[in-house]
Amino acid sequence: MDGATVSQDHVISIRGLKNQFGSQVVHENLDLDIRRGEIVGIVGGSGTGKTVLLRTIIGLNQPVEGEVSMMGYDVRRAGEAEMKALRRTYGVLFQDGALFSSLTVAENIEVPLKEHSKLSKVFMDELAALKVQLAGLPANAANKYPSELSGGMRKRASLARALAMDPAVVFLDEPTSGLDPIGASAFDQLVKTLSGTLGLTVFMITHDLDSLAAICDRIAVLVDKKVRMGTLEEILADDHPWIQQYFRGPRARAAFQNTPHAQGQ
Repeated sequence: MDGATVSQDHVISIRGLKNQFGSQVVHENLDLDIRRGEIVGIVGGSGTGKTVLLRTIIGLNQPVEGEVSMMGYDVRRAGEAEMKALRRTYGVLFQDGALFSSLTVAENIEVPLKEHSKLSKVFMDELAALKVQLAGLPANAANKYPSELSGGMRKRASLARALAMDPAVVFLDEPTSGLDPIGASAFDQLVKTLSGTLGLTVFMITHDLDSLAAICDRIAVLVDKKVRMGTLEEILADDHPWIQQYFRGPRARAAFQNTPHAQGQ
C-alpha cells in the first residue's frame, strides 16, 4: 500500500511483531511507535535482536507475524515500487560503516544518489560536498579513500552517505563504537544538531550509556522479546531486573548522575 496509514506523529509503527529463526524466537508480540523528529536509543542484551529489529523496519528481514509501518508504507506488503520509494526516505549507518573501500568519500556519498535520482555528475558532486560539510568533515575529505581516514572520520563519512537523499529517518547501528570518549561525544552532538536542524527522526542502536543520557529523547529497551519504552527517567524507574542491572550499575551511575531522576534519589 502507499497511503499514509500511520499517525502523522509516528514515522514508525509496529504491532504484534514476531521474528523467529528456526526454533529461536527473537521478538514476540512486540509493539513500538517512534515519533517524528525524536531521537530514540535502542538497547538490549546480546541476542535480543536489536539489529534484527532495524532490518525488519527497513524491509531486509521478513517477520513471521506482525504489522510494520514506516513513513505511511506497509513494509511487509509493499511492492518493488513502494519499497524503492520508501528507501528514499531513510538512511542507514551500519555498525562497521560499510563504506566501499575502492571509492572516495564523495563517490560513496554519490552511490545512493545514482541509484535513486537522475542528477547530473556536477550536481551530485556539489551535493556530496554539502553532505561532507554537514557531517563535520573537512572539505578535502571528499577526495580521500576510507583507508586514509581515522575511525571517527569514517563514521562521519558513513553518516554523510546516510544523509545523501535528505532522509526523514536515519538508522544508526552502534555509531560510537570504537571511538574514544571525546570522539564519541562529538559524534553524539553532531547527531543531536542534525536532528534539530534537519528535523531528522533518529533510530540509534547503542551500548553507549553517555549517548543515552546526552541526546536520546526516549529509550527502547529490548527485554523478554518485547520493548519497554520511555524517557530516561521512566526507564530508570522500571523495576525489570535487566534494566536495573544495566541502568543502575557502576558504569551507568557516572553517565546518569546529572539526570533529574538520579538527582532525586
